[in-house]
Amino acid sequence: MSAIDTDGDKIVPNVLRPKDAATLVLVRHEPRQEPRVLMGKRHERMVFQPNKYVFPGGRLDPADQRLVVPTELKPHVLAKISIGISPARARGLALAAIRETFEEAGILVGEPSDVIPRTKADAWRRFFAHRILPRIDGLEFIARAITPPNRTRRFDARLFMADATVIAHTLAAIDNEELLEPCWLTLAEARSLDLPSVTRRVLDEVEARLMDGPDAARPVPFFRFVRGQPGMVHL
Repeated sequence: MSAIDTDGDKIVPNVLRPKDAATLVLVRHEPRQEPRVLMGKRHERMVFQPNKYVFPGGRLDPADQRLVVPTELKPHVLAKISIGISPARARGLALAAIRETFEEAGILVGEPSDVIPRTKADAWRRFFAHRILPRIDGLEFIARAITPPNRTRRFDARLFMADATVIAHTLAAIDNEELLEPCWLTLAEARSLDLPSVTRRVLDEVEARLMDGPDAARPVPFFRFVRGQPGMVHL
């Protein structure tokens, strides 16, 4: 019988190499209301973190790195996210976060445009069918997290944060097998749900950034396991 860890994932004996992934935390501000973040519940049939509430995200696709867009990451964002990887891969991760948000929540981050890049990737072709050009200059890099060893899936995830004003279009309905019930939640509502432990840590970071305001010098937490023990450093 397979063991189960505290987040409900099966533990497997092999140590898998983490795959690059990206997540986008969208924050909506309404007058005289608490900020809300976009989250969704993972389907119960999912192998990785079933029934957990998470932010939209997923693995990096080769097409994300090949896509050319006219905007650029902010210099401090590019500098921190490029640690250990190329700038091209860093930009690809930002675009992956935008693509995954579209695929899982039906939300397109960017701006209307008549000039659309060419691509053979089905996901991006569906995105561009709405005549929206993704923008990465509104994204902040707020955390990095590597899934612990001995999991059924492992990811090296870079987490971005952006204000909901970057949303250019929202689909009325989506066909998605991963996230159920995409919804906007206050931080208190989010914390009351069944969350992966790292997601709770990221909510703390989101709250701190909302209180402090934009700060290019703010350190980015990096959650990882070292010799089997959870730890955190700052980038």
